[in-house]
Amino acid sequence: MFVDVAGFTALTEAHGDDAAADLVDRLIALIRQCLERHRGGELLEVVGDAALILCPEPGHAIQIIDALLNGAADETHFPILRAGLHHGWVTPRNGRYFGTTLNVTARVAARARGGQVLCTAEVAAAAHRRGVAARSLGLHELRNLTEPVELFELCVGPAADEAVIDPVCRMRIARQIAAGSLRHAGREYWFCSLGCAESFAARPDLYAASA
Repeated sequence: MFVDVAGFTALTEAHGDDAAADLVDRLIALIRQCLERHRGGELLEVVGDAALILCPEPGHAIQIIDALLNGAADETHFPILRAGLHHGWVTPRNGRYFGTTLNVTARVAARARGGQVLCTAEVAAAAHRRGVAARSLGLHELRNLTEPVELFELCVGPAADEAVIDPVCRMRIARQIAAGSLRHAGREYWFCSLGCAESFAARPDLYAASA
């Protein structure tokens, strides 16, 4: 399983390197809490904002990502996550892991939007056995893979709530604690800080388009 922060580049640009590094530290702590609580799985590597997690079987990975997304949603001023899951063998060597399974997982994660969890067929089958919905998105061409791969969207994590996404830094925030909001082209935008609100006011069409 690969998990990363959606819009991490925008967040870093808006709030700076130190703030971005602090958020990654919070993400790592949250992952470790979930792994300890559900007893199993291992955080293998963190590169930038991307975390690689190894779980003993697909059902356990589904449990972990559900707990992780819900935990992230409970955090204050925490960005939204995205993830990709795949099942298969990996090759250990000198404390690192290699193989096609990892490559496929990375490609699947790269296709996910913020708040979305994508997976391959065997993980989707495990989800159905656990009563978790997995919606087929059809066959997709993944970079450097010769055959298309069927992707599924897992219905895990928090249900829709009052949270919104800051269009400047991509931070997930609750309306009741937002620093403020601005209306542009008939739509309301909410911000985690006055700095983000000022950036939006200076270039509203740019941020509205990307949002």
